[in-house]
Amino acid sequence: MTRIRARMAVLLSCLSAAHGASAATSCSVTSMTDLAFGNVDPTGTLVDTTATLNYRCTFTGILSGSSVTLCFNIGPGSGGTGYTPRTMKAGSESMNFQIYSDAARNVVWGSSTAPGLPAVTTHMQLSTVLGTTTQNGSLTLYGRVPAGQTSLAAGAYSSLFTGNGAQMTYNASEGFLGPPAYPATCTGDGSDNFDFQARASVASLCRIGTASDMNFGSAPSNFGANIDQQSTITMTCTRNTAWQVGLDNGQNALGTTRRMAGGAGRVAYELYRNSARTQRWGTTLNTDTLTGSGTGLAQALTVYGRVAPQAPMPAGAYSDKITVTVTY
Repeated sequence: MTRIRARMAVLLSCLSAAHGASAATSCSVTSMTDLAFGNVDPTGTLVDTTATLNYRCTFTGILSGSSVTLCFNIGPGSGGTGYTPRTMKAGSESMNFQIYSDAARNVVWGSSTAPGLPAVTTHMQLSTVLGTTTQNGSLTLYGRVPAGQTSLAAGAYSSLFTGNGAQMTYNASEGFLGPPAYPATCTGDGSDNFDFQARASVASLCRIGTASDMNFGSAPSNFGANIDQQSTITMTCTRNTAWQVGLDNGQNALGTTRRMAGGAGRVAYELYRNSARTQRWGTTLNTDTLTGSGTGLAQALTVYGRVAPQAPMPAGAYSDKITVTVTY
């Protein structure tokens, strides 16, 4: 019995020595997807998206195990220097966004160099009787572009995360006959980067809001003098979006002469782009349309109308309908 115990002690001593000579832990990032927000409407709601980070740890040993502490650091990105918010750039234009570690999007994903915004920490344990074992892990990045950024200009926005701004670090504790306690820190044994890009686009967009009626009121039937009135068109366009607004000739035109109809009668009138009523408002692009550039806010456009002196018309109510078209 004494001889058997001695042999077991020698065997365990040899295995322990072999473990100490060959045990090794290594971790790496296997894949990382971009944080792609797609199209963002400056006047719309918030936009959420996700990205996936996959990693792997490998341990080689004999009757042993490894406990690994891993930290995943994400910096501010190339779009800016701050974390709250992070920013994407399109030339000199900026779009605010954020990266979170939770699906509720409450916890900002930071890094070891960001005070109060820690990196994401996770753990992994590996065990083997003899040889090499591998374990895979996955993390989700939760991205959000908040609503209310009405002044966003059209363009392609992005922020690049590279180097220590997208880095996994890890620390491993290896033990005989199983994994020991996890290391208190995640630095010391290695690192790997997971470069990725956050990107979004803002399209040129215009929306017509309202178009008020133009009421010339009551007039003597002989139309002895000009009757002037005006109305307003409101629309909202993405900032820096070039636009042209056209007004058609209405439903009762004779050639290019606009007319209001009332029974068998027709009252000629005209619509203009300027208060002096010298610039007719039509639909020919770059010729008689009103031009401008979006501000991201509602813009009010004034339509100047005139009924010029003309032959007497029968008493009655006269009207016409104009179609407003915005080209951008």
